[in-house]
Amino acid sequence: MSIKRKACIVGAYEHPTRKAPDKSVAQLHAECAKGALADAGLSKEDIDGYFCAGDAPGLGAFSMVEYMGLKVRHVDTTETGGSSYLIHVAHAAQAIAMGKCNVALITLAGRPRSEGSSGTQVRNWGANLPDGPFELPYAPVTINQYAMAAMRHMYEYGTTSEQLAWIKVAASHHAQYNPQAMLRDVVTVEQVISSPLISDPLHRLDCCVVSDGGGAVIVARPEIAKSLKRPLINVLGAGESPKHTEGGHIDLTYTGAVWSGKAAFEEAGVTPGDIQYASIYDSFTITVLLQLEDLGFCPKGEGGKFVAEGNLISGVGKLPFNTDGGGLCNNHPANRGGMTKIIEAVRQLRGEAHPKVQVPNCQLALAQGTGGSIASRHGSATLILERG
Repeated sequence: MSIKRKACIVGAYEHPTRKAPDKSVAQLHAECAKGALADAGLSKEDIDGYFCAGDAPGLGAFSMVEYMGLKVRHVDTTETGGSSYLIHVAHAAQAIAMGKCNVALITLAGRPRSEGSSGTQVRNWGANLPDGPFELPYAPVTINQYAMAAMRHMYEYGTTSEQLAWIKVAASHHAQYNPQAMLRDVVTVEQVISSPLISDPLHRLDCCVVSDGGGAVIVARPEIAKSLKRPLINVLGAGESPKHTEGGHIDLTYTGAVWSGKAAFEEAGVTPGDIQYASIYDSFTITVLLQLEDLGFCPKGEGGKFVAEGNLISGVGKLPFNTDGGGLCNNHPANRGGMTKIIEAVRQLRGEAHPKVQVPNCQLALAQGTGGSIASRHGSATLILERG
């Protein structure tokens, strides 16, 4: 079933906190929901669908529906890490098209900063996983896995640390205008590559920030969206795909975006060249570079050249990206940045981004997320959104 223009994003809210030692995760979810409802001009009584992922506490949707006092007739707890929330938008649009709900709330929240969690801890998702006995003895660490992908891309295509640094430079140019961003100082390529090496070839400034916080979006039937006092943001196309190790024959130089992007563009009926703004998941600089290539914004192997030409900087390049500063500078709540990618794309389409980074007359935007690890198994999700 095509979801093209069958649902609209009517509410979006990013929690302002970056450290919340005095709040529970459930409280952050509820505060994000309240903010998105206020943004849309709706009440919680209007919500009849609820979507959440593994960051939701307790029994997930069932616990959160009770905590927030919602009465819903449809829930979805799809879990694909940081890409979950983009998938939730697509699933909400499908549910709305099928008559399962009319107004769907999607929330994300977490406290990794307060809890001392970062990408330097061993990844252990449970020894009962089928791949656990093969991988856990080697104590995989998030940043080590992304560093392997970066090193392989460098080996295959001649990509350099200086080129990767341009992604951080672009993000910092945008973050300087965001008063809530954790890192607001504009940095240079030299500063990125001279920052401490964390996992060769990735430096500290190649890595995203660790923050508490969260966000929420609301997806509604077009008839409802048109009755609200907000710009109309259509869900135009969506794609989702897993990528795994293929029994040990994994190629580290691409992500699941090669499939999710293709599906989204086909459903939307547009091409990469039509996109005016892109929110790209940026857990690390290499994450951005791979997805840019996989989505078709530049040929495979030429991502380094593309970003080094300044193409990601708003007002300068061909493809302004992450104009809130992204995960590299603004925030990365719950160690899951997919929600914020949707929110900033909505801001751009509404014309509500900071004037210094707002794309003029932005009509078409893309949001891209990954979840898991690009060096082993992960989910990829792509959304194409349109101002109506």
